[in-house]
Amino acid sequence: MEPSSGRLPELEATRPHMEPRASCPAAAPSVERQFRVLVGVTGSVAALKLPLLVSQLLDIPGLEVAVVTTERAKHFYSPQDIPVTLYSDADEWEMWKCRSDPVLHIDLRRWADLMLVAPLDANTLGKVASGICDNLLTCVIRAWDRGKPLLFCPAMNTAMWEHPLTSQQVGQLQAFGYIEIPCVAKKLVCGDQGLGAMAEVDTIVDKVKEVLSQHAGFQQG
Repeated sequence: MEPSSGRLPELEATRPHMEPRASCPAAAPSVERQFRVLVGVTGSVAALKLPLLVSQLLDIPGLEVAVVTTERAKHFYSPQDIPVTLYSDADEWEMWKCRSDPVLHIDLRRWADLMLVAPLDANTLGKVASGICDNLLTCVIRAWDRGKPLLFCPAMNTAMWEHPLTSQQVGQLQAFGYIEIPCVAKKLVCGDQGLGAMAEVDTIVDKVKEVLSQHAGFQQG
């Protein structure tokens, strides 16, 4: 798989409520952004780690990052702490007024070379496994080109993780060809102890690097 060369067509001009932000303000001008990663974030408390996750992804030379968020995920982080373009449900509907206008979830799936959903909460896991696409993130996933990598990081309460449906739904995503980054056992924010916590950010970033290294079109600096 070669990194895509397309650009999202004039998206910033259609979103007056959001200022365009550079993918990596600190990056040297000589670094060419060749590979595009779309991060999906859902309404798990692990969304608190989104700023750290984005920051570490941007440390990978040659990477460009954008984020798609669910509405509930916004409860756990501040948009001001995310130094890349952030898309949510309102952007899709504000962009499309008539037949000739861009369809954001399609443009995003074309733009991205790799998708990383971190965290993937129980609700969105169930939606994706069932084919439900009722927000921007799930529409991108439903439209995803399965020739490109999609990585997902489950995150939920231990009791939810141990529900029989969870293993079925994770297995369904794996059957689609998506790559699981397994959850870990720890004391959760709710106080419970056990499996269900999102994998550590370092683990997630290492897995992204591993997947990237498998594609000849991407050369890390």
